[in-house]
Amino acid sequence: MSQFSKDVEAVKALRQAQGGKWDSITPEHAARMRAQNRFHTGLDIAKYTAKIMRQDMAEYDADSSKYTQSLGCWHGFIGQQKMISVKKHFGTTKKSYLYLSGWMVAALRSEFGPLPDQSMHEKTSVPALIEELYTFLKQADAWELNHLFRDLEEANAKGDSAKAKELLDKIENHETHIVPIIADIDAGFGNEEATYLLAKKMILAGACCIQIENQVSDEKQCGHQDGKVTVPHADFLAKINAVRYAFLELGVDDGVIVARTDSLGAGLTQKIAVTNEPGDLGDQYNSFLDGDVIANAEDINNGDVVIKQNGKLLKPKRLASGLFEFKKGSGIDRVVLDCITSLQNGADLLWIETEKPHVGQIAEMVNRIRETVPDAKLVYNNSPSFNWTLNFRQQVFDAWEKEGKDVSAYDRAGLMDAKYDDTELGQLADQWTQNFQADAAREAGIFHHLITLPTYHTAALSTDSLAKGYFGDEGMLAYVAGVQRKEIRQGIATVKHQDMAGSNIGDDHKEFFAGDAALKAGGGDNTMNQF
Repeated sequence: MSQFSKDVEAVKALRQAQGGKWDSITPEHAARMRAQNRFHTGLDIAKYTAKIMRQDMAEYDADSSKYTQSLGCWHGFIGQQKMISVKKHFGTTKKSYLYLSGWMVAALRSEFGPLPDQSMHEKTSVPALIEELYTFLKQADAWELNHLFRDLEEANAKGDSAKAKELLDKIENHETHIVPIIADIDAGFGNEEATYLLAKKMILAGACCIQIENQVSDEKQCGHQDGKVTVPHADFLAKINAVRYAFLELGVDDGVIVARTDSLGAGLTQKIAVTNEPGDLGDQYNSFLDGDVIANAEDINNGDVVIKQNGKLLKPKRLASGLFEFKKGSGIDRVVLDCITSLQNGADLLWIETEKPHVGQIAEMVNRIRETVPDAKLVYNNSPSFNWTLNFRQQVFDAWEKEGKDVSAYDRAGLMDAKYDDTELGQLADQWTQNFQADAAREAGIFHHLITLPTYHTAALSTDSLAKGYFGDEGMLAYVAGVQRKEIRQGIATVKHQDMAGSNIGDDHKEFFAGDAALKAGGGDNTMNQF
């Protein structure tokens, strides 16, 4: 017996036990509503998606071609449409996630208005967006199943048992739009207790995976801007522990923690690490500090700090801000130490923020990490902050030049020029770009590829195109030809926007509740019927 049939029988038994008081309840309708609302709480979602993510991680460990992907989103509707599109084009949501970017929350969701990525936005807006995303994904389930149930009722009314069986099979084997969300908690929004409290809110909203970075909370910067300041390992590990305790407290025992290091591009630290003996973690952190070796007390000025580094007294370079500088060129070594330390102390995945998308650069760091932690794997930011076209064209140029190939026809600094689009170099660079994710998954240990801010850019681009035509000579044709006609031809369900917003679901519910007295919106005069 199918689950739907079991639910029908269960509701029938409940109705019968009421001695006639529930006779207006139709068991098939109640069972249908149960099917259309599979997840009742965010915690249900977090537990379900954590298992998916753990399984995906294990499959990647066995076969690096089975990497996962996500796109960042800043509104529930955007996330919903991504998953509807994935199911429409590929028939499944497997290996497809959503990413919640702190950058986009700051830029698009803060009550202060647009903000830079510096943790100045309201931290409660992060769990609020997680909840919103899952509300829209659950509605996508209800919307899709509602159409299947309507078709099932029509098939039953026509006596078409073969069609009815086919539809019932689709209902029973329906794949949910609920997928893992990798959620950005920035640098933790305060001390470790603040991190724990916010992590709980995010998990209760549905997050199975939380990404945290090793920057200072009150000095946090976007990973692709200057001025990044890291914290000693002990401070960061305390926050990783705080997130793990939040998962365990709420019963999400397989919750996933992504430890992000910004050390590659961070030249500053706010604190000198506590160290108790040579070679401990604090001593290793301090070994990267830049400074001047001092020979006697006369070299120490008022307010100077002095530490012991490699058996010598060192006066670390200190800026007017009070921050200390790291040695130039120490970024990769600090990244490797960060990653090994995080994986050995509770993190599940790594995030290495880089300044360019370069498989070789990432692989160099990951291979060193894997000497100590063989199953180390990454979440990687395929960031719109990179000029992908210029980066890959320059990588091809450099590779050709190293091979001794004649590159005199190309200006390396000017390779973004459209005149190079159809050249051999331009086409090969596009091929490298196309293959980047698969290559990096295979060669650089990247389990999950994401684009942080795609819909920030797609919204701006599509709006620019529409505004140019609509307010220009095209008028209404700009919308009709540029938007609606494409929706119709490409089978995009939003063309029936009333239905996508839940109008048909509401009509069916009204009929369940009020029977023939229901006032429904989907009659003959509804213009949605034109589609």
